[in-house]
Amino acid sequence: MSPGTVRHILGLSGGKDSAALAIYLRDRVPDMEYFFCDTGFELPETYQYLNRLEAVLGRKIVRLDNGGRDFEHYLAIYRNYLPSPQSRWCTRHLKLEPMERFVGEDRAYSYVGIRADEQRQGYTSTKPNIIPVFPFREDGMVLSDILRLLDSAGLGIPSYYNWRSRSGCYFCFFQKKIEWVHLLEHYPKLFRIAMGFEKRNSETGESYTWSQGESLAELSCPDRVAQIKREAYTASSAPEASSPLLIDVLSREGIIGKGEEYE
Repeated sequence: MSPGTVRHILGLSGGKDSAALAIYLRDRVPDMEYFFCDTGFELPETYQYLNRLEAVLGRKIVRLDNGGRDFEHYLAIYRNYLPSPQSRWCTRHLKLEPMERFVGEDRAYSYVGIRADEQRQGYTSTKPNIIPVFPFREDGMVLSDILRLLDSAGLGIPSYYNWRSRSGCYFCFFQKKIEWVHLLEHYPKLFRIAMGFEKRNSETGESYTWSQGESLAELSCPDRVAQIKREAYTASSAPEASSPLLIDVLSREGIIGKGEEYE
């Protein structure tokens, strides 16, 4: 880029909100650059959804990696200490750093798909040349607005929302236990890969597990799977329950019928 260039960038996660923001800004910011930081450990549905979004936008989505330094590279650096809500090194190294290299020293406005009905702040760059912008929050856009926008564009939401609440790596530590069960049922091979990253420190006896309080080997036992399913059903059936799955939220609000796929 030439000196003094101002860029407009939008990072896509493979989820509904960033996809809706891309559509929302498609005509408002015609020189937008769309990118996706590929960890290499995404669900197949994520890549399928990005391909469909690319067709809707009529624009290429640049795929970024971390120069060959993947999750396993950093896992070795962190001595098998898995990322967690307290130490989100995976997000920093596999999402934020590739984006910062993509921008370089250019001044860039980075558009983020956090909605007006969300309380989270998001994980944004602290580099002074990268300025975060939150159009949905500024324009008062909430979940129902995002769903209508995706539906009117003919895109809908990613199919993994039928059994999972978030985009991102299939071994994301933010997953609820029922979502680990669903990963086991939908993608047993990917579940085994995630299980292979769990370790036990023979010196300290400390276990590094994805799901708090138990290993994936323990979680995948048939009796434990049945228990997790019972607990999840009870929780989702409780009055004013906060469901872990978007598909249940949609059915509760009458947007789709119970058990109906929304794609």
